[in-house]
Amino acid sequence: MTLRLATATGLLATMLWFGAPWPQAARAENAAAATQSPDSVRAAAEQALHERYALPGSRVVVSSAPLDLRLRLDACREPLRAVISPYAAAAPHMTVRVQCPQPGGWTVRVPLQLQLFRNVLVTSRPLLRGDGLDVADVRAEERDVTRLGYGYLENLAQVAGRTLARSLPAGSVLSPGALGGRRMVRAGDRVEMVARLDGIEVRAAGVAMGSGDNGARLRVRNENSGKVVEAMVSAPGVVVALP
Repeated sequence: MTLRLATATGLLATMLWFGAPWPQAARAENAAAATQSPDSVRAAAEQALHERYALPGSRVVVSSAPLDLRLRLDACREPLRAVISPYAAAAPHMTVRVQCPQPGGWTVRVPLQLQLFRNVLVTSRPLLRGDGLDVADVRAEERDVTRLGYGYLENLAQVAGRTLARSLPAGSVLSPGALGGRRMVRAGDRVEMVARLDGIEVRAAGVAMGSGDNGARLRVRNENSGKVVEAMVSAPGVVVALP
């Protein structure tokens, strides 16, 4: 009895002296190791959204709020998989699904804030309805295009030979709707939809749900699948699906 007491006393002294974990602390550490870090889930979602929109000429800023501290997820043995809908248009507020792909895994929806900066054309001076546009009338400025709901223009080739459909003050973002003249696509027209991803190009037939000239953003319904996607007019009767 005296030997067992001395052994226990010695073990306790050793734990106190060298900082060995108490049994309760060890159990807590094991439980923490068996759960997925919320920060790793957020990081996977942020990285996926950043890669989705990190195109040449773009500056991407992605942020998210901390996940609910009450969230407890089993540790995933496989690399996390972040899923973004191929039809999701860039917007200030987006949601990315993060999955643990192992059998019996979990899925978490992570809300994110997206800023997508590109150089767009803005007016250099006040312009009147009917004015033509040339180099002296516009300049390039970096803007968050997720907040430009009426679309935007990026180069003078898109405004060559066009006139304004309405007056604009200096510093206004030039949108396709601000330009007058012909329209390459009209609502109800059958159009050719072009989708490009990682060097692969796919074409499909669609029906325009809006009207616009070169560079205009509009919605198009895929004739085969019936899905509606955001697209940009690139030529008469041709639209390019937006990421």
